[in-house]
Amino acid sequence: MIRNTVVITLAGVLSLPMLAQAGADHTVSANGTESLQASLSAQQSGSQTSGDQSVITLDDLVREALQKNSGVQSALHAVEAQRRRVPQAKTLPDPMVGVGWAGNITPFSVQKGDPSSYRSITATQQLFYPGKLKLRGEIVSKEVDAAHWDYEAARRKVTADVKAAYYDYWFYDKAIQTTQKNRELLEKLSQISESRYRVGKGIQQDILRSQVEITLLMQRLTVLEQQRRTAQVRLNTLLARDPDAPLPPAANLQQAALTLSLADLYQLAREDDTGLQREKQMVQRNQLAVNLAQKDYYPDLSVGYMYQQRPAMPDMHGLTFTINVPVFYKTKQREEVAQATEEKIVAEHSRDNRQNELNFELKQQYLTAKASDELLRLYSQGVVPQSSLALESSMSSYQVGTADFLTVIGNFSMVLNYEIDYYRELANYQTALARMETMVGVDLTSQVQTPENAPAPQKEPR
Repeated sequence: MIRNTVVITLAGVLSLPMLAQAGADHTVSANGTESLQASLSAQQSGSQTSGDQSVITLDDLVREALQKNSGVQSALHAVEAQRRRVPQAKTLPDPMVGVGWAGNITPFSVQKGDPSSYRSITATQQLFYPGKLKLRGEIVSKEVDAAHWDYEAARRKVTADVKAAYYDYWFYDKAIQTTQKNRELLEKLSQISESRYRVGKGIQQDILRSQVEITLLMQRLTVLEQQRRTAQVRLNTLLARDPDAPLPPAANLQQAALTLSLADLYQLAREDDTGLQREKQMVQRNQLAVNLAQKDYYPDLSVGYMYQQRPAMPDMHGLTFTINVPVFYKTKQREEVAQATEEKIVAEHSRDNRQNELNFELKQQYLTAKASDELLRLYSQGVVPQSSLALESSMSSYQVGTADFLTVIGNFSMVLNYEIDYYRELANYQTALARMETMVGVDLTSQVQTPENAPAPQKEPR
């Protein structure tokens, strides 16, 4: 009777896909986790549906964060502020208008009989050497483009941060659920050891050890609850909410399929990485600044008009044309060109440095994702099925007295740890993809199709 109870308990409490048939009837998907995902998420999906419990989805959180996050909104207004500078840079300086008189000290009075006495109005307009205004506008336009990439970087960073926080929040939810579920199993195992002790088939040490293991699980639950609250505060902060605002459970997570090769990711990053594109815009901006500095060797023209009213003589009209003479070009214009050239070289080195950093950061996240993907495959196809079989076998052997209780507890701990490790690696895998998204500018975390029929990733809207 006790033996049948144990088997039913294992099948009912553990949500692992191999207790009934040792994993033989489960088909592993192309990403190596479909069978485990299906069975691991079955109870969670069922409980959410039956209890009509709302969940938060990642898309809703990202959308809210982009609307409310102060960093994103600040970068957006910075772009708009830079854009307002373009027409200013393309516009001539304001004309100068002046009035004057010559004669009496009384304002605007003239001396009768003195032909040199007059009242006058003058207007002057500065005209730049051809091409200077255009270059000024192009320089500011490049600064606008650089500010746009700063805004895009802020958007992508917030999106990746929200995704990473969401995956952590989901992981701690799953870890808590798994630990609570296995605590119930451990409590039943403790009851079984007590029953065996009462009939003279067990020892008191088994009871004490099971109680210690239950206490350790309670300790783990306490730590997991604290970490879950930290992830919740992180999400609320990114969403500009109150840190203690309640959050529903995270929706069930599926592993995305990384269908792009590292070479494809490198190509996408060269075309759409925000930092690299910003540096490219600054290189072009500084090249235009060099061109503008070289044009400062050429003089600008000022045109003036003057009207004189002379009481005793006919009115006079006059025009003046004035140019600046760059006689101090050795210490001014030449140094200006040298400065602009040095700034261009600085921008080029900064661009090359970002390219090197980009290659490293992308390769690092790619290797992280690949390692997590391989671990997920090992957990789903090997480690978890084998450890579950070992637990079931040791439980059966314990009932007939051919295995000790320590063996059962050891196998139990392995199953619990490996199941939680599976969820941790899935969160790590998705986080690595989210970090790569900031560099390549395409959606990687929601590509759940198999590699054979997966469409090309679509670029995120700006």
